[in-house]
Amino acid sequence: MTTIIKCKSGKYTYLYESTSFRDKNGKPKNIRKCVGRINPITGEENYHPEYLERVSGTDKQPVIDDDIPFYKADLKTARTQTYGVNYLLTNIANSIGLSDTLKFSVPDYHEHILALANYLVATEEPMMYCQYWLEKNSNIEVEGLSSQAISKLLLSITDDERMLFFKKWAEKCLEQEIIALDITSVSSYSELVNAVSWGYNRDAEKLPQVNICLLMGEKSGLPVFPLAYNGAIKDVSTLKTTLNTLLDLKLSNLTIVMDKGFASKKNIDFMLNNEDKIPFMLSIPVTMKFAQDLVQEERNSIDTPENTIAIGSDILRAVTRNKLWDNIHKIQAHIFYNATSTYTRRNELYGHISTLREMVLSGECDESHNSDIEKYLLIKKSSNSKSVISTKIKYDIIEKELSTTGWMVAISNFIKAPKEALQIYRNKDVVEKAFGKMKNFIDLGRLRVQSDTAMQNKMFISFISLILISCINNVMIENNFYIKWTMKELFKILQSCEAIYIRGQKILQPLTSSHKEIFLAFGFDLPE
Repeated sequence: MTTIIKCKSGKYTYLYESTSFRDKNGKPKNIRKCVGRINPITGEENYHPEYLERVSGTDKQPVIDDDIPFYKADLKTARTQTYGVNYLLTNIANSIGLSDTLKFSVPDYHEHILALANYLVATEEPMMYCQYWLEKNSNIEVEGLSSQAISKLLLSITDDERMLFFKKWAEKCLEQEIIALDITSVSSYSELVNAVSWGYNRDAEKLPQVNICLLMGEKSGLPVFPLAYNGAIKDVSTLKTTLNTLLDLKLSNLTIVMDKGFASKKNIDFMLNNEDKIPFMLSIPVTMKFAQDLVQEERNSIDTPENTIAIGSDILRAVTRNKLWDNIHKIQAHIFYNATSTYTRRNELYGHISTLREMVLSGECDESHNSDIEKYLLIKKSSNSKSVISTKIKYDIIEKELSTTGWMVAISNFIKAPKEALQIYRNKDVVEKAFGKMKNFIDLGRLRVQSDTAMQNKMFISFISLILISCINNVMIENNFYIKWTMKELFKILQSCEAIYIRGQKILQPLTSSHKEIFLAFGFDLPE
Protein backbone atom coordinates (compact mmCIF):
# COMPACT_ATOMS: atom_id res chain seq x y z
CA MET A 1 0.00 0.00 0.00
CA THR A 2 1.34 3.44 -0.96
CA THR A 3 0.34 6.67 0.76
CA ILE A 4 1.62 10.23 0.95
CA ILE A 5 2.69 11.35 4.42
CA LYS A 6 3.92 14.66 5.78
CA CYS A 7 7.13 15.08 7.75
CA LYS A 8 8.23 18.42 9.25
CA SER A 9 11.95 19.22 9.27
CA GLY A 10 13.00 22.66 10.42
CA LYS A 11 10.62 25.26 8.99
CA TYR A 12 9.57 23.07 6.05
CA THR A 13 7.11 20.21 5.79
CA TYR A 14 8.04 17.55 3.23
CA LEU A 15 5.85 15.09 1.37
CA TYR A 16 6.98 11.47 1.34
CA GLU A 17 5.70 8.59 -0.73
CA SER A 18 5.42 5.76 1.82
CA THR A 19 5.12 2.20 0.51
CA SER A 20 4.27 -0.61 2.94
CA PHE A 21 4.85 -4.25 2.07
CA ARG A 22 5.86 -7.57 3.56
CA ASP A 23 9.18 -9.26 2.82
CA LYS A 24 9.66 -12.93 1.89
CA ASN A 25 9.38 -13.87 5.57
CA GLY A 26 6.06 -12.06 5.97
CA LYS A 27 7.51 -9.26 8.10
CA PRO A 28 6.17 -5.73 7.50
CA LYS A 29 8.55 -3.31 5.77
CA ASN A 30 8.29 0.33 4.76
CA ILE A 31 10.08 2.45 2.15
CA ARG A 32 9.84 6.24 2.04
CA LYS A 33 10.84 8.58 -0.79
CA CYS A 34 10.63 12.37 -0.72
CA VAL A 35 8.33 13.51 -3.56
CA GLY A 36 7.58 17.11 -2.69
CA ARG A 37 7.19 19.89 -0.18
CA ILE A 38 4.42 22.08 1.23
CA ASN A 39 4.73 25.76 0.42
CA PRO A 40 5.28 27.42 3.83
CA ILE A 41 3.31 30.53 2.77
CA THR A 42 0.35 29.21 0.78
CA GLY A 43 0.16 25.71 2.26
CA GLU A 44 -0.02 24.28 -1.28
CA GLU A 45 1.38 20.79 -1.89
CA ASN A 46 4.21 21.02 -4.44
CA TYR A 47 5.43 17.76 -5.97
CA HIS A 48 8.60 16.87 -7.87
CA PRO A 49 8.06 16.83 -11.67
CA GLU A 50 9.31 13.25 -11.96
CA TYR A 51 6.79 12.12 -9.33
CA LEU A 52 3.88 13.80 -11.13
CA GLU A 53 5.05 12.33 -14.42
CA ARG A 54 5.26 8.88 -12.90
CA VAL A 55 1.83 8.88 -11.27
CA SER A 56 -0.14 10.83 -13.86
CA GLY A 57 1.77 10.45 -17.09
CA THR A 58 1.65 14.25 -17.62
CA ASP A 59 4.29 16.94 -17.76
CA LYS A 60 2.51 19.12 -15.19
CA GLN A 61 5.02 21.13 -13.20
CA PRO A 62 4.64 21.62 -9.44
CA VAL A 63 4.52 25.09 -7.92
CA ILE A 64 7.87 25.52 -6.11
CA ASP A 65 9.32 28.55 -4.40
CA ASP A 66 11.94 29.78 -6.89
CA ASP A 67 13.95 31.46 -4.16
CA ILE A 68 14.70 28.09 -2.55
CA PRO A 69 15.10 25.38 -5.19
CA PHE A 70 13.76 22.13 -3.80
CA TYR A 71 16.96 20.12 -4.11
CA LYS A 72 18.88 22.82 -2.21
CA ALA A 73 16.29 22.81 0.55
CA ASP A 74 16.73 19.03 0.81
CA LEU A 75 20.47 19.43 1.32
CA LYS A 76 20.05 22.27 3.77
CA THR A 77 17.57 20.33 5.90
CA ALA A 78 19.37 16.99 5.91
CA ARG A 79 18.69 15.46 9.29
CA THR A 80 19.68 12.57 11.51
CA GLN A 81 17.21 10.39 13.41
CA THR A 82 17.61 7.39 15.69
CA TYR A 83 15.68 4.24 14.84
CA GLY A 84 17.08 1.31 16.86
CA VAL A 85 14.65 1.28 19.80
CA ASN A 86 11.60 1.68 17.57
CA TYR A 87 12.88 -1.00 15.19
CA LEU A 88 13.17 -3.41 18.11
CA LEU A 89 9.83 -2.54 19.74
CA THR A 90 7.90 -2.54 16.46
CA ASN A 91 9.23 -5.97 15.55
CA ILE A 92 8.41 -7.30 19.03
CA ALA A 93 4.83 -6.01 18.76
CA ASN A 94 4.47 -7.65 15.35
CA SER A 95 6.06 -10.97 16.30
CA ILE A 96 3.91 -11.60 19.40
CA GLY A 97 0.66 -10.54 17.72
CA LEU A 98 0.30 -7.39 19.80
CA SER A 99 0.03 -5.09 16.75
CA ASP A 100 -2.67 -7.22 15.11
CA THR A 101 -4.63 -7.52 18.36
CA LEU A 102 -4.57 -3.75 18.85
CA LYS A 103 -5.49 -3.07 15.23
CA PHE A 104 -8.45 -5.45 15.50
CA SER A 105 -9.64 -4.06 18.85
CA VAL A 106 -8.89 -0.32 18.57
CA PRO A 107 -8.70 0.30 14.81
CA ASP A 108 -8.83 4.11 14.98
CA TYR A 109 -6.03 4.56 17.50
CA HIS A 110 -3.85 1.43 17.38
CA GLU A 111 -0.88 3.28 15.86
CA HIS A 112 -1.09 6.08 18.44
CA ILE A 113 -1.28 3.56 21.31
CA LEU A 114 1.79 1.67 20.09
CA ALA A 115 3.71 4.90 19.53
CA LEU A 116 2.94 6.02 23.09
CA ALA A 117 3.83 2.59 24.44
CA ASN A 118 7.17 2.65 22.60
CA TYR A 119 7.87 6.10 24.00
CA LEU A 120 7.09 5.03 27.58
CA VAL A 121 9.34 1.99 27.31
CA ALA A 122 12.21 3.91 25.75
CA THR A 123 12.28 7.07 27.84
CA GLU A 124 10.70 6.66 31.29
CA GLU A 125 9.26 10.16 30.77
CA PRO A 126 5.65 11.41 31.23
CA MET A 127 3.36 10.99 28.23
CA MET A 128 3.11 14.74 27.64
CA TYR A 129 6.59 14.88 26.07
CA CYS A 130 5.96 12.15 23.48
CA GLN A 131 5.75 14.50 20.46
CA TYR A 132 9.29 15.80 20.98
CA TRP A 133 10.59 12.22 21.13
CA LEU A 134 8.75 11.22 17.95
CA GLU A 135 10.42 14.05 16.03
CA LYS A 136 13.83 12.58 16.86
CA ASN A 137 12.93 8.99 16.03
CA SER A 138 12.46 7.20 12.75
CA ASN A 139 10.11 4.28 11.86
CA ILE A 140 6.98 5.84 13.42
CA GLU A 141 4.38 7.28 11.04
CA VAL A 142 2.17 8.88 13.69
CA GLU A 143 1.41 12.56 14.00
CA GLY A 144 -0.58 14.53 16.51
CA LEU A 145 0.67 13.26 19.87
CA SER A 146 1.06 16.62 21.55
CA SER A 147 0.11 16.90 25.20
CA GLN A 148 -3.36 18.13 24.22
CA ALA A 149 -3.80 15.36 21.66
CA ILE A 150 -2.80 12.72 24.21
CA SER A 151 -5.36 14.09 26.67
CA LYS A 152 -7.98 13.78 23.94
CA LEU A 153 -6.82 10.25 23.10
CA LEU A 154 -7.18 9.19 26.74
CA LEU A 155 -10.84 10.16 26.52
CA SER A 156 -11.48 8.60 23.08
CA ILE A 157 -10.73 4.91 23.60
CA THR A 158 -14.00 3.24 24.62
CA ASP A 159 -14.65 0.63 27.30
CA ASP A 160 -15.77 -1.84 24.61
CA GLU A 161 -12.52 -1.39 22.68
CA ARG A 162 -10.41 -1.97 25.78
CA MET A 163 -12.35 -5.05 26.83
CA LEU A 164 -12.22 -6.48 23.31
CA PHE A 165 -8.45 -6.10 23.36
CA PHE A 166 -8.15 -7.74 26.79
CA LYS A 167 -10.35 -10.65 25.68
CA LYS A 168 -8.37 -11.28 22.47
CA TRP A 169 -5.01 -10.83 24.20
CA ALA A 170 -5.95 -13.08 27.11
CA GLU A 171 -7.16 -15.79 24.72
CA LYS A 172 -3.77 -15.63 23.02
CA CYS A 173 -1.88 -15.83 26.34
CA LEU A 174 -3.94 -18.48 28.10
CA GLU A 175 -2.87 -21.39 25.92
CA GLN A 176 -1.27 -23.84 28.41
CA GLU A 177 -0.52 -21.05 30.86
CA ILE A 178 -0.78 -20.66 34.63
CA ILE A 179 -1.85 -17.18 35.72
CA ALA A 180 -0.34 -15.40 38.72
CA LEU A 181 -2.65 -12.83 40.28
CA ASP A 182 -1.73 -10.00 42.62
CA ILE A 183 -2.79 -6.47 43.49
CA THR A 184 -1.00 -3.18 44.09
CA SER A 185 -1.96 0.41 44.86
CA VAL A 186 -1.17 3.44 42.69
CA SER A 187 -1.33 6.89 44.27
CA SER A 188 -3.11 9.80 42.63
CA TYR A 189 -3.45 13.53 43.19
CA SER A 190 -6.80 13.68 41.40
CA GLU A 191 -10.04 14.46 43.19
CA LEU A 192 -12.15 13.76 40.09
CA VAL A 193 -11.47 10.04 39.61
CA ASN A 194 -14.17 7.99 41.31
CA ALA A 195 -11.88 5.01 41.91
CA VAL A 196 -9.39 7.14 43.85
CA SER A 197 -9.92 6.65 47.57
CA TRP A 198 -8.07 6.27 50.83
CA GLY A 199 -7.05 2.73 51.73
CA TYR A 200 -4.11 0.55 52.68
CA ASN A 201 -1.22 2.03 50.71
CA ARG A 202 1.43 -0.57 49.95
CA ASP A 203 4.06 2.13 49.34
CA ALA A 204 3.28 3.90 52.65
CA GLU A 205 2.45 7.14 50.79
CA LYS A 206 0.06 9.68 52.31
CA LEU A 207 -2.12 9.92 49.23
CA PRO A 208 -5.42 8.41 48.07
CA GLN A 209 -5.03 5.57 45.61
CA VAL A 210 -6.40 3.22 43.00
CA ASN A 211 -5.96 -0.54 43.39
CA ILE A 212 -4.73 -2.40 40.30
CA CYS A 213 -5.17 -6.16 40.02
CA LEU A 214 -2.78 -7.68 37.49
CA LEU A 215 -2.70 -11.16 35.96
CA MET A 216 0.62 -12.43 34.58
CA GLY A 217 1.53 -15.62 32.71
CA GLU A 218 4.04 -17.61 34.76
CA LYS A 219 5.60 -19.43 31.79
CA SER A 220 5.56 -16.61 29.24
CA GLY A 221 6.27 -13.85 31.76
CA LEU A 222 3.76 -11.69 29.86
CA PRO A 223 0.95 -9.57 31.32
CA VAL A 224 -2.47 -11.02 30.58
CA PHE A 225 -5.11 -8.77 32.10
CA PRO A 226 -5.38 -5.70 34.41
CA LEU A 227 -8.34 -4.47 36.43
CA ALA A 228 -8.68 -1.27 38.46
CA TYR A 229 -10.60 -1.08 41.74
CA ASN A 230 -11.54 1.60 44.23
CA GLY A 231 -8.62 2.31 46.52
CA ALA A 232 -10.62 1.53 49.64
CA ILE A 233 -11.42 -2.05 48.60
CA LYS A 234 -9.31 -4.72 50.30
CA ASP A 235 -7.43 -7.36 48.29
CA VAL A 236 -9.60 -10.16 49.59
CA SER A 237 -12.74 -8.47 48.26
CA THR A 238 -11.52 -8.15 44.66
CA LEU A 239 -11.05 -11.81 43.80
CA LYS A 240 -14.68 -12.71 43.11
CA THR A 241 -15.14 -9.67 40.86
CA THR A 242 -11.90 -10.41 39.01
CA LEU A 243 -12.76 -14.05 38.36
CA ASN A 244 -16.33 -13.19 37.33
CA THR A 245 -14.97 -10.64 34.84
CA LEU A 246 -12.71 -13.28 33.32
CA LEU A 247 -15.54 -15.82 33.21
CA ASP A 248 -17.86 -13.27 31.57
CA LEU A 249 -15.29 -12.90 28.80
CA LYS A 250 -15.62 -16.67 28.20
CA LEU A 251 -11.92 -17.23 28.74
CA SER A 252 -10.91 -20.88 28.93
CA ASN A 253 -7.83 -22.59 30.43
CA LEU A 254 -7.85 -20.33 33.50
CA THR A 255 -5.49 -21.56 36.23
CA ILE A 256 -4.92 -19.04 39.02
CA VAL A 257 -2.12 -18.74 41.61
CA MET A 258 -2.52 -16.24 44.47
CA ASP A 259 -0.85 -15.23 47.70
CA LYS A 260 -2.43 -15.05 51.14
CA GLY A 261 -3.75 -11.52 50.56
CA PHE A 262 -6.69 -13.18 48.76
CA ALA A 263 -7.24 -15.90 51.37
CA SER A 264 -10.66 -15.96 52.96
CA LYS A 265 -13.29 -18.62 53.52
CA LYS A 266 -15.67 -16.79 51.13
CA ASN A 267 -13.11 -16.71 48.32
CA ILE A 268 -12.21 -20.39 48.73
CA ASP A 269 -15.90 -21.34 48.87
CA PHE A 270 -16.54 -19.33 45.72
CA MET A 271 -13.77 -21.02 43.74
CA LEU A 272 -14.71 -24.52 44.90
CA ASN A 273 -18.45 -24.06 44.33
CA ASN A 274 -18.21 -22.19 41.01
CA GLU A 275 -19.65 -24.25 38.20
CA ASP A 276 -16.63 -23.47 36.00
CA LYS A 277 -14.37 -25.25 38.53
CA ILE A 278 -11.43 -22.88 38.14
CA PRO A 279 -8.12 -24.64 38.98
CA PHE A 280 -6.35 -22.60 41.65
CA MET A 281 -3.58 -22.57 44.21
CA LEU A 282 -3.75 -20.20 47.16
CA SER A 283 -1.32 -19.54 49.98
CA ILE A 284 -3.21 -19.20 53.25
CA PRO A 285 -1.94 -17.44 56.39
CA VAL A 286 -0.81 -19.74 59.19
CA THR A 287 -3.05 -17.70 61.49
CA MET A 288 -6.11 -19.21 59.74
CA LYS A 289 -7.50 -22.10 61.82
CA PHE A 290 -7.40 -24.52 58.88
CA ALA A 291 -3.65 -23.81 58.48
CA GLN A 292 -2.99 -23.88 62.23
CA ASP A 293 -4.50 -27.37 62.48
CA LEU A 294 -2.34 -28.60 59.59
CA VAL A 295 0.86 -27.17 61.11
CA GLN A 296 0.03 -28.71 64.47
CA GLU A 297 -0.54 -32.12 62.86
CA GLU A 298 2.84 -32.05 61.09
CA ARG A 299 4.99 -30.22 63.65
CA ASN A 300 6.56 -33.33 65.18
CA SER A 301 6.76 -35.50 62.05
CA ILE A 302 7.66 -33.32 59.05
CA ASP A 303 11.39 -32.99 59.83
CA THR A 304 12.66 -36.18 58.08
CA PRO A 305 14.85 -36.97 55.06
CA GLU A 306 11.84 -38.48 53.28
CA ASN A 307 10.03 -35.14 53.46
CA THR A 308 13.00 -33.07 52.28
CA ILE A 309 12.89 -31.25 48.93
CA ALA A 310 15.53 -29.07 47.29
CA ILE A 311 14.64 -26.09 45.11
CA GLY A 312 17.71 -24.18 44.02
CA SER A 313 19.79 -23.50 47.12
CA ASP A 314 16.82 -23.93 49.48
CA ILE A 315 16.37 -27.17 51.45
CA LEU A 316 12.85 -27.53 52.82
CA ARG A 317 10.57 -30.10 54.42
CA ALA A 318 7.27 -30.60 52.60
CA VAL A 319 4.24 -32.87 52.68
CA THR A 320 0.89 -32.93 50.90
CA ARG A 321 -2.31 -34.08 52.60
CA ASN A 322 -5.69 -34.71 50.99
CA LYS A 323 -8.29 -32.82 52.98
CA LEU A 324 -11.95 -31.94 52.86
CA TRP A 325 -12.93 -28.29 52.82
CA ASP A 326 -16.11 -27.86 54.82
CA ASN A 327 -16.51 -31.65 54.65
CA ILE A 328 -17.58 -31.36 51.02
CA HIS A 329 -14.82 -30.52 48.54
CA LYS A 330 -11.57 -32.41 48.27
CA ILE A 331 -8.43 -30.27 48.15
CA GLN A 332 -4.69 -30.81 48.40
CA ALA A 333 -3.07 -29.08 51.36
CA HIS A 334 0.67 -28.47 50.89
CA ILE A 335 2.61 -27.88 54.12
CA PHE A 336 6.18 -26.51 54.01
CA TYR A 337 8.71 -26.05 56.79
CA ASN A 338 11.99 -24.14 56.47
CA ALA A 339 14.23 -25.17 59.40
CA THR A 340 16.95 -22.70 58.41
CA SER A 341 14.51 -19.79 58.45
CA THR A 342 13.20 -20.87 61.85
CA TYR A 343 16.68 -21.09 63.35
CA THR A 344 17.73 -17.72 61.87
CA ARG A 345 14.64 -15.98 63.21
CA ARG A 346 15.07 -17.55 66.67
CA ASN A 347 18.72 -16.46 66.78
CA GLU A 348 17.85 -12.89 65.73
CA LEU A 349 15.04 -12.67 68.28
CA TYR A 350 17.22 -14.00 71.12
CA GLY A 351 19.90 -11.43 70.25
CA HIS A 352 17.34 -8.61 70.18
CA ILE A 353 15.91 -9.59 73.58
CA SER A 354 19.43 -9.86 75.05
CA THR A 355 20.16 -6.31 73.90
CA LEU A 356 16.89 -5.07 75.38
CA ARG A 357 17.77 -6.63 78.78
CA GLU A 358 21.18 -4.95 78.81
CA MET A 359 19.66 -1.56 78.00
CA VAL A 360 17.02 -1.91 80.71
CA LEU A 361 19.50 -2.94 83.39
CA SER A 362 21.89 -0.14 82.47
CA GLY A 363 19.11 2.45 82.24
CA GLU A 364 20.13 3.44 78.69
CA CYS A 365 16.99 2.51 76.76
CA ASP A 366 14.88 5.15 75.00
CA GLU A 367 11.19 5.39 74.17
CA SER A 368 11.60 3.74 70.76
CA HIS A 369 12.23 0.40 72.51
CA ASN A 370 9.35 0.62 74.98
CA SER A 371 6.89 -1.53 73.00
CA ASP A 372 9.40 -4.40 72.53
CA ILE A 373 10.51 -4.19 76.18
CA GLU A 374 6.92 -4.43 77.32
CA LYS A 375 6.27 -7.30 74.90
CA TYR A 376 9.22 -9.55 75.81
CA LEU A 377 10.29 -8.58 79.36
CA LEU A 378 8.86 -8.39 82.86
CA ILE A 379 10.67 -5.67 84.81
CA LYS A 380 10.99 -5.43 88.57
CA LYS A 381 11.99 -2.03 89.92
CA SER A 382 13.17 -0.89 93.36
CA SER A 383 10.40 0.47 95.56
CA ASN A 384 12.59 3.38 96.70
CA SER A 385 13.87 4.40 93.27
CA LYS A 386 13.36 3.95 89.58
CA SER A 387 16.34 1.65 89.20
CA VAL A 388 15.73 -1.86 87.82
CA ILE A 389 16.43 -4.77 90.13
CA SER A 390 15.80 -7.63 87.69
CA THR A 391 14.17 -8.63 84.43
CA LYS A 392 12.32 -11.77 83.44
CA ILE A 393 11.91 -12.98 79.85
CA LYS A 394 8.39 -13.83 78.65
CA TYR A 395 9.20 -17.22 77.12
CA ASP A 396 5.55 -17.97 76.35
CA ILE A 397 5.41 -14.91 74.07
CA ILE A 398 8.63 -15.92 72.32
CA GLU A 399 7.49 -19.48 71.68
CA LYS A 400 4.09 -18.34 70.44
CA GLU A 401 5.75 -15.94 68.01
CA LEU A 402 8.20 -18.59 66.77
CA SER A 403 5.57 -21.32 66.51
CA THR A 404 4.62 -20.28 62.96
CA THR A 405 8.04 -19.05 61.80
CA GLY A 406 9.33 -21.02 58.82
CA TRP A 407 5.92 -22.57 58.05
CA MET A 408 3.88 -22.07 54.91
CA VAL A 409 0.58 -23.62 53.85
CA ALA A 410 -0.97 -23.59 50.38
CA ILE A 411 -4.15 -25.25 49.17
CA SER A 412 -5.05 -26.32 45.66
CA ASN A 413 -7.65 -28.24 43.70
CA PHE A 414 -5.30 -29.42 40.96
CA ILE A 415 -1.66 -29.70 42.17
CA LYS A 416 -0.83 -32.96 43.94
CA ALA A 417 2.96 -32.83 44.49
CA PRO A 418 4.47 -30.41 47.07
CA LYS A 419 7.59 -29.60 45.04
CA GLU A 420 5.54 -28.70 41.96
CA ALA A 421 3.24 -26.59 44.15
CA LEU A 422 6.14 -24.61 45.61
CA GLN A 423 7.76 -24.05 42.21
CA ILE A 424 4.49 -22.75 40.78
CA TYR A 425 3.93 -20.51 43.77
CA ARG A 426 7.44 -19.07 43.65
CA ASN A 427 7.02 -18.29 39.97
CA LYS A 428 4.27 -15.92 41.09
CA ASP A 429 6.93 -13.29 41.76
CA VAL A 430 6.73 -12.53 38.03
CA VAL A 431 3.71 -10.35 38.80
CA GLU A 432 5.44 -8.59 41.70
CA LYS A 433 8.36 -7.70 39.41
CA ALA A 434 5.89 -6.49 36.79
CA PHE A 435 4.29 -4.14 39.31
CA GLY A 436 7.67 -2.56 39.92
CA LYS A 437 8.12 -1.94 36.19
CA MET A 438 4.55 -0.77 35.73
CA LYS A 439 4.72 1.79 38.53
CA ASN A 440 8.32 2.98 38.35
CA PHE A 441 9.34 2.43 34.75
CA ILE A 442 6.39 3.51 32.61
CA ASP A 443 4.77 6.64 34.02
CA LEU A 444 2.22 5.00 36.31
CA GLY A 445 3.78 5.97 39.62
CA ARG A 446 1.28 8.83 39.82
CA LEU A 447 -2.05 8.88 38.03
CA ARG A 448 -2.07 12.51 36.86
CA VAL A 449 -5.49 12.24 35.22
CA GLN A 450 -8.81 13.92 35.90
CA SER A 451 -11.44 11.32 34.97
CA ASP A 452 -12.18 7.62 35.25
CA THR A 453 -12.00 7.17 31.47
CA ALA A 454 -8.58 8.82 31.27
CA MET A 455 -7.35 6.70 34.19
CA GLN A 456 -8.52 3.46 32.57
CA ASN A 457 -6.94 4.38 29.23
CA LYS A 458 -3.68 5.50 30.80
CA MET A 459 -3.51 2.16 32.58
CA PHE A 460 -4.37 0.47 29.25
CA ILE A 461 -1.48 2.13 27.39
CA SER A 462 0.86 1.41 30.30
CA PHE A 463 -0.26 -2.22 30.11
CA ILE A 464 0.77 -2.33 26.43
CA SER A 465 4.15 -0.92 27.47
CA LEU A 466 4.46 -3.58 30.15
CA ILE A 467 3.93 -6.31 27.55
CA LEU A 468 6.85 -4.93 25.51
CA ILE A 469 9.06 -4.56 28.58
CA SER A 470 8.28 -8.12 29.66
CA CYS A 471 9.27 -9.48 26.24
CA ILE A 472 12.57 -7.61 26.40
CA ASN A 473 13.19 -8.82 29.94
CA ASN A 474 12.59 -12.46 28.90
CA VAL A 475 15.09 -12.26 26.03
CA MET A 476 17.67 -10.48 28.18
CA ILE A 477 17.44 -13.25 30.77
CA GLU A 478 17.63 -16.03 28.16
CA ASN A 479 20.74 -14.48 26.58
CA ASN A 480 22.45 -13.45 29.85
CA PHE A 481 22.38 -9.81 28.76
CA TYR A 482 21.95 -8.59 32.34
CA ILE A 483 25.53 -9.66 33.02
CA LYS A 484 26.80 -6.79 30.86
CA TRP A 485 23.82 -4.43 30.40
CA THR A 486 20.83 -3.14 32.27
CA MET A 487 17.67 -2.63 30.22
CA LYS A 488 18.34 1.12 30.21
CA GLU A 489 21.82 0.50 28.86
CA LEU A 490 20.41 -1.73 26.13
CA PHE A 491 18.09 1.09 25.04
CA LYS A 492 20.98 3.54 25.12
CA ILE A 493 22.97 1.28 22.79
CA LEU A 494 20.04 1.06 20.38
CA GLN A 495 19.60 4.85 20.42
CA SER A 496 22.96 5.09 18.67
CA CYS A 497 21.46 3.36 15.61
CA GLU A 498 21.12 6.38 13.35
CA ALA A 499 19.69 7.15 9.93
CA ILE A 500 20.64 10.19 7.86
CA TYR A 501 18.00 11.66 5.52
CA ILE A 502 19.33 13.50 2.46
CA ARG A 503 17.01 14.53 -0.38
CA GLY A 504 14.41 12.15 0.97
CA GLN A 505 16.76 9.18 0.92
CA LYS A 506 17.29 7.26 4.16
CA ILE A 507 20.87 6.15 4.75
CA LEU A 508 21.56 3.87 7.72
CA GLN A 509 24.80 4.25 9.62
CA PRO A 510 26.79 0.99 9.98
CA LEU A 511 25.71 -1.24 12.87
CA THR A 512 28.09 -2.05 15.70
CA SER A 513 28.65 -5.57 16.99
CA SER A 514 26.41 -4.77 19.98
CA HIS A 515 23.59 -3.64 17.70
CA LYS A 516 23.82 -6.87 15.72
CA GLU A 517 23.99 -9.01 18.86
CA ILE A 518 20.81 -7.44 20.26
CA PHE A 519 18.74 -7.69 17.07
CA LEU A 520 19.82 -11.28 16.41
CA ALA A 521 19.08 -12.31 20.02
CA PHE A 522 15.48 -11.23 19.46
CA GLY A 523 15.37 -13.19 16.19
CA PHE A 524 14.98 -10.13 13.96
CA ASP A 525 16.66 -9.39 10.64
CA LEU A 526 19.32 -6.70 10.73
CA PRO A 527 18.01 -3.34 9.45
CA GLU A 528 18.86 -2.73 5.81
